[in-house]
Amino acid sequence: MASTIDNSASSDAFSQARDAVANHGLIAYPTEAVFGLGCAPYDELAVRKLLALKQRPEHKGLILIAADYSQLLDYVDDSKIPQDKRFSVFSHWPGPVSLVLPARTDVPRYLRGDFDTIAVRVTAFEPVRQLCRALNTPLVSTSANRSGEPPLRTASAVREELGADIAWIMEGPTGGREQPSMIINPLTGETLR
Repeated sequence: MASTIDNSASSDAFSQARDAVANHGLIAYPTEAVFGLGCAPYDELAVRKLLALKQRPEHKGLILIAADYSQLLDYVDDSKIPQDKRFSVFSHWPGPVSLVLPARTDVPRYLRGDFDTIAVRVTAFEPVRQLCRALNTPLVSTSANRSGEPPLRTASAVREELGADIAWIMEGPTGGREQPSMIINPLTGETLR
């Protein structure tokens, strides 16, 4: 059964989240629009649990969410972002926009799918920023639902639908956005969602 905390509590309140992540667990937390499901991106066992729970094929790739860009440098090949595109890339953040950026060559397929890019977001939503800082890692971030079902928008709905598979759930409201984050490729200008 998932444990929960109030996100207004001190960072010690994140100790259960740290334990969950350290033990290959999945966590759930409010994002800008819906509850997110996540885990440490470097933890292949946890990512595979997440893909199985979501019933999501690996080839689609996943989004990473972070408190700041520096948390993403183990996954994004920063050297492949041209100087003349850097403003258009970084002007979106922090905010509710996920960007498709060049992936480092060592980023595993279970994160990037069939692509040589990776979708990443530096969020402005403070509860998630605090969580990523407390865990000292970006998080795999996908909507809390099984593929084909509507995304869950409350901690209680996550507990009811997915609680048996979630090691830790953060209490608190979402950011109130109706739509999930946009996904764009700032190097090509293409909007993917």
